[in-house]
Amino acid sequence: MNKSPVGGEGGGGVFHDPEVDGNGEANTIINNTTSSIDQNMKAIISSGGIGSGSGLVTKKKMNIVRMTLLFVGMTVACFIFYNSVFPSRFLPISLYDYTGTTSSQGSDHLLDAVLKNASMKDRTILVTTLNDAWAEPNSIFDLFLESFHIGSNTKWLLNHLVVICLDQKAYARCLALHPHCYELYTEGANFTSEASFMSSDYLQMMWRRIKFMSKILDKGYNFVFTDTDIMWLRNPFPQFYPDADFQIACDFFLGDSYSINNLPNGGFTYVKSNERTIWFYKFWYFSRKAYPKMHDQDVLNKIKSDRSISQIGLKMRFLDTQYFGGFCQPSKDFNKVCTMHANCCVGLDNKVNDLRILLRVWRKFMALSPNATTTAQTSWTVPQNCSTSFQRLGEHS
Repeated sequence: MNKSPVGGEGGGGVFHDPEVDGNGEANTIINNTTSSIDQNMKAIISSGGIGSGSGLVTKKKMNIVRMTLLFVGMTVACFIFYNSVFPSRFLPISLYDYTGTTSSQGSDHLLDAVLKNASMKDRTILVTTLNDAWAEPNSIFDLFLESFHIGSNTKWLLNHLVVICLDQKAYARCLALHPHCYELYTEGANFTSEASFMSSDYLQMMWRRIKFMSKILDKGYNFVFTDTDIMWLRNPFPQFYPDADFQIACDFFLGDSYSINNLPNGGFTYVKSNERTIWFYKFWYFSRKAYPKMHDQDVLNKIKSDRSISQIGLKMRFLDTQYFGGFCQPSKDFNKVCTMHANCCVGLDNKVNDLRILLRVWRKFMALSPNATTTAQTSWTVPQNCSTSFQRLGEHS
């Protein structure tokens, strides 16, 4: 850190540290430390604590003491600055400082009403987010709702689905199709159009939903969060781990649900509201400051092995792709698959095309007789457009 002395020559100068600028407590410690060095020195000199038998202090020893005291002050200041970026490493959970976006009282009451109306008896809800681009007729949202209607024991789950709409057009479209809609206003943001992968709008949208999920946990609701490009083909609740606090689907599952080496996908999570998950979501959201150019999923990969998570006792499990598959690693068993995600794919048109094909394949499977479904050698014919979507994105970028 570069220290620039401000003030005159001698021991009374004030130090300004640009790395802790804006942190009043840290700079106060620096200033108080440097300004008190002379006083400490006078006390040491008068007590005869340093120097020769005559009580005189050499200039060299004075400098050693001055630098020691200054080092102590700077260490404390750096502690405070580092703690402001990674508070979980030093502060107990009860002192974790997190402030959500202020919302109007009326808006919060409306959210409470929507959550209550959609909640299961154990305060569990399903949640998805929606913007205008994905809400347009014959787009992702229509396919998403269709999957619940044609899935196995999934239609009833629509009674517990809350759709968080990121713009007014998506909200109006949701109200026309679904009973539990909530418009989430984000000041200074426009989430109406399709957000290109890893664009600033995309990153803001991803982090906005993490922050909102944290709020739902604060309100005492468990939730299954699902991206809207996930098709619900079978009731997933029997496949969830009953003892887990936080469980998440994977782009690639390595065979061990406890292994942090699995590659998770933030598009599908089942989270129980408790002190551990409330802390974890705040920690996850706050960690974006340490990785400013990453989206929530990549940041999760960075922090999933953080010792703070194990210290608070969070029980994390990774979901098997044979039940929770996707285009990255499709489920191979049609009698086990619960969800299929258009992951490893970019571009709205690519997703819509391949998800339509996926639902056609599923309809054919569901039309088979019960005996035939156990022996049928059905396989997915997707991904198609999605399989080369990243390559084509690179060619046009």
